Amino acid sequence: MASLQHTPIFLQSTKSPPSIPSRSNLIHNLSFSATFPSLKLKAAVAASSAVTTGGATALGAKMAASAAASYASALADVAKSNNTLDATSADVEKIEKIFSNQQVFDFFASPVIDVEKKREMIDQIASSSSLSPHTANFLNILVDSGRIDLIKDIVSEFEIVYNNLTDTQLAVVSSVVQLESQHLAQIAKQVQKLTGAKNVRIKTVIDPSLVAGFTIRYGSSGSKLIDMSVKKQLEEIAAQLDLGDIKLGV
Repeated sequence: MASLQHTPIFLQSTKSPPSIPSRSNLIHNLSFSATFPSLKLKAAVAASSAVTTGGATALGAKMAASAAASYASALADVAKSNNTLDATSADVEKIEKIFSNQQVFDFFASPVIDVEKKREMIDQIASSSSLSPHTANFLNILVDSGRIDLIKDIVSEFEIVYNNLTDTQLAVVSSVVQLESQHLAQIAKQVQKLTGAKNVRIKTVIDPSLVAGFTIRYGSSGSKLIDMSVKKQLEEIAAQLDLGDIKLGV
């Protein structure tokens, strides 16, 4: 099974350290329903539940995606207005890693666990991970509104918003073993040449099925692929030899 690794390989212009506004101002800013439309989202989810019975549907999934996009955009707007966009992006990467732990996700998604216990856990996470105050407050808002179950989708949507705002191209590099930082930097430069993006951010995935070599996915939703894996070469050889349904023992 492939596993996601976070690799801090960036190609971007140097920026001055962002200023962090006071916690009181942040809480004030994040309290408006116009900024975080939790009430509207709750109504939308309730409407979805009324239409469907038992299990997720295409409509429910679409509404959940819309809700995640709204929350992600709201967080990005607050971060941009406070000049903390890069710091918030770093926070979101930490959150992605934390909630990739299924036990952590199940804890927050559980409807039987008290909200106060979830808020206490958010405080612990914020402290141990050095999250910005507004990011921690955002997580508490998700807990209070019962939307913390959308956190993985929110992370994905925020990444899209951030990349668009900063002209950043995301490249996902998959390999059997972790590549050296200099090799990842070379890949980042190549992706930058191919896309013309101002910035390039690399994420790495460990995928033993590739046998050796690596693949690079970039573009909108990973639509473009550079495949330099041995697995791909073996598949091409198998196709040329017309091996049919014979499976390679790799």
